[in-house]
Amino acid sequence: MDALILAAGLGSRLKPHTDRIPKALVEVGGTPLLEWVARRLVEAGADRIVINLHHHADQIHSFVNERGCFGVDVRFSLEEEQPLGTGGGLAAAARHLRGSEPFFIHNSDIITQIDLEAMYQAHRSDPSALVTLATGGRESMRYLAFDDAGLFGYGNERTGERNLVRKPQGASQDLPFAGIHVANPELPGLITEEGVFSIITTYMRLAREGHRIVPFDIGEALWLEIGNPERLARARAWADSRV
Repeated sequence: MDALILAAGLGSRLKPHTDRIPKALVEVGGTPLLEWVARRLVEAGADRIVINLHHHADQIHSFVNERGCFGVDVRFSLEEEQPLGTGGGLAAAARHLRGSEPFFIHNSDIITQIDLEAMYQAHRSDPSALVTLATGGRESMRYLAFDDAGLFGYGNERTGERNLVRKPQGASQDLPFAGIHVANPELPGLITEEGVFSIITTYMRLAREGHRIVPFDIGEALWLEIGNPERLARARAWADSRV
């Protein structure tokens, strides 16, 4: 199984922590975020991990090598000029994916206890799904809209924005996205967007074109996103409480 870890971001909201190190190497409980994510993916069955890089790329490269590549085949996708976003990052990294089985895409700033194996199997058991997205785990003003056929829009409760790419079919629900995807190997070949862009932009176009993108409810599983100093402090408090 392949897995792409998105680690190229600047981590601007985590300053000053990210002035000298990349966000992916910020530590929680003495362990860098990248290692939290990589170890979980390996436990779920990943034997090739692709990591996209930009901010302090050399530090991530050195760290991974020091950790023995987590015992699996690790490839790096360097975004030299600027971070390409989640969609641009996937498009650039696709050359490192073997393209034979569904693969994970996982943000590097998330610590979870989601059952990743169950999520992967749920995706594989739905032959009509192009992508399965982890949903739930938090309160959020931003959401993705799903109905009986899958993803059909997104919105922001704070701004009142609501964008639908097609009419809903049956019951619908608005769900927060948890930053973890399982995608069929043909996804990279369906990307037509270029440059810097969010994968959500691609998903919306694909949903409009009739592709099925479905949610996976993470239930009560631990989900921590380390996006700013306050959230980092909460994550570190959680880690400390486990000792």
